[in-house]
Amino acid sequence: MSNSVQRCPWCGQDQAYQHYHDTVWGRPVYDSKELFAKLCLDGQQAGLSWLTILRKQANYYQAFAQFEPEQLALFSEQDCEALMTNPGIIRNRLKIKSIVNNAKAYLQLESQGVAFNDYLWSFVGGKTIINRFEQNEQVPSESVESRAMSKALKKVGFSFVGPTICYAFMQAVGMVNDHLSDCHAYQPCLELARK
Repeated sequence: MSNSVQRCPWCGQDQAYQHYHDTVWGRPVYDSKELFAKLCLDGQQAGLSWLTILRKQANYYQAFAQFEPEQLALFSEQDCEALMTNPGIIRNRLKIKSIVNNAKAYLQLESQGVAFNDYLWSFVGGKTIINRFEQNEQVPSESVESRAMSKALKKVGFSFVGPTICYAFMQAVGMVNDHLSDCHAYQPCLELARK
């Protein structure tokens, strides 16, 4: 796509970022494991830019057993230590361990008969919240829904799921449509949300 295309300003001129903006961000995701992977990846961006994580995304899938909760839950202390030497990911002990703990929390919910996708989507009443922001400055960094999601996830054992991370996650997986109203992706995301 050429630069004449109207996009949300946050993706700038980086091609990987523009591609992510155009094809992923704001499109509703309903698959439990995909949502789990995305939530873990969003947690990794704490204190960093999403672009940093986006560039390392393939490395994360490789290092963390394709984000399969059953496999992740079996990671030992030694496995986590070994990941501290992996240059393809963010080498932060707490962030590495959070993915393993989040997998355990995910499996715990599942063992109680709670479908992760239904659980997460329940915070927005099962459907996309459609915003109509015209300027980047109007887009919030958290919401009532993201605060509720954060609190609930922490209660069941998830970490790196603060209200801001949860809101970024909700934007990314289409629980909220925060593309600016003049962005070329606004309408396609709106139509996907209505399906």
